[in-house]
Amino acid sequence: MPLKATLQPADATDHVHLGILPSPFHSRTSRLNRNQLWGEWNGYASATYYADSHLEYFSTRNTCGVFDVSPMRKYRFSGTDAAAMLNRMVTRDVLAQAIDTVAYNVWCTDDGKVVDDGTIFRFSEDEFMLCCADPCFDWFCLSAVGFDAVDITDISADVAALSLQGPTSCALLKAMGFSGIEQCKPFQIMRFPFGSGDIMISRTGYTGDLGYELWLAPEDAELLWDQLFDRGKIYGIQPMGDESLEMARIEAGFLAPDVDFHGSLHTVELNHDHSPLELGLGWILNFKKPFFSGRAALLAQKESGNYRRLLKLDIEGNKPADNSILYADKKCAKEIGYVTSAMWSPVVKANIGYGLVEAKYFEGPIWAEIYHQKELHWQRRVARCTRCLLYTSPSPRDIEVHLVCRLL
Repeated sequence: MPLKATLQPADATDHVHLGILPSPFHSRTSRLNRNQLWGEWNGYASATYYADSHLEYFSTRNTCGVFDVSPMRKYRFSGTDAAAMLNRMVTRDVLAQAIDTVAYNVWCTDDGKVVDDGTIFRFSEDEFMLCCADPCFDWFCLSAVGFDAVDITDISADVAALSLQGPTSCALLKAMGFSGIEQCKPFQIMRFPFGSGDIMISRTGYTGDLGYELWLAPEDAELLWDQLFDRGKIYGIQPMGDESLEMARIEAGFLAPDVDFHGSLHTVELNHDHSPLELGLGWILNFKKPFFSGRAALLAQKESGNYRRLLKLDIEGNKPADNSILYADKKCAKEIGYVTSAMWSPVVKANIGYGLVEAKYFEGPIWAEIYHQKELHWQRRVARCTRCLLYTSPSPRDIEVHLVCRLL
C-alpha cells in the first residue's frame, strides 16, 4: 500500500499556541513562511526566513524586501517637558532636532555604559516616539524623575510597522500612490492617507540601502501588505526574515544588541558592558550639551583614549570568523579581543566582521583564529585582519539614472 501524506496549508496551522503572539501581519507572513520557522522577538513570532535567506538578502540589494518590525518597542513621550527629559537622557541634542525627522540615539548609565540604542521621531515641539529593539519602559520612567510635565506611554501594540528596503522601494511606493515620496530625505517623515486613517513613512532602515519604514494602525496592516505585494510583483518584492536582515545590517555597519554589545542592565560580569566610544559611536556624543546621563564618565574616557575599539575588519580568506578570538600575532600568543559579527559579503566581495579590540592593540596587527568545518572535519586557520569600509547605498537619483541608462 503506497504511503500518503496530507499537508495542511501554512495559514491553517496554529503555530502561536505556545504563547508567541502574532503580529498584525501574521496572517500574511505565515502563508509565505514555507518551513514555519519562527523566532521570538519581544513575545511576537518573527520569521527566521521564509524560503531562502540568501535570496531574501539579495532583494535588499537588487530589488526590494519587506521585514515585519511590528515587535519593536515603541513609546510616546508627550508634554511640555518631553523634549527636555529626552535631551537629558540621550547623548544627542534633542532640542535641535527638527519636527518630522528621525534621529539615531543611545542612552547610558551614569558610568557611561550603553543601556540601549534606538530612534527618536519628533512629531511636534512636545510629542515624540522612541523605538528600540528591547523593552525600556522602566528606564524611561526612572529618567523622567524630576520632570512633571511628561507622559510616557507604551504604544507598541498600537502601531504596526513594516521595513521596505532596497533599490526599487521608492518606485514601488510611488506606484502605490504615495505621491512625492521620492522627495523624502534620509531620516525625514512624510504622511499620507491610507486605509482607515493615515500612514507615516520614514526614510529609515537597518540595511544600509535605500529604504523606508511604514507605520500605521494595526487594523490596516493586512491591507498594506496586500497592496505592497500586489503592486510589488514587477519590482521584485520579497519577504525578509531575521537571517537576511542580519546579513544586510552587518554589511551596512549597523550594530545589533546582544550581538555586538550588551546593554548595561543585562550584564553580570564586570566590563562586559560597553560605552558608545568603544562601539564607534563617538559621533553621536554631543559634549556641547551641559548634561546628559553618562556625560562626565564619557568625557573622561574620551580624553584618556584608553578604551576598547569595535573595528570593522576585512578578514583574509573566505571563511567567516564567527565567534573568533583575535590576537596580536600570527602565533596566537597574545589575545587582544574577539569577533562579534562576521559574514562573507556578497556585495563587498570580502570576508568581513566586527572585532572588539583592547585599547593598546587596536592600531597594531590583528589576527583571527578561525575554525570551520570541511566534510565534517574541523579545520583551523589564522587570518590577517585589516580595517575596512563596508557597504553604502546609492541615492534614489543614482538608481533612477542607472535604470534609465539600462533602458537606453
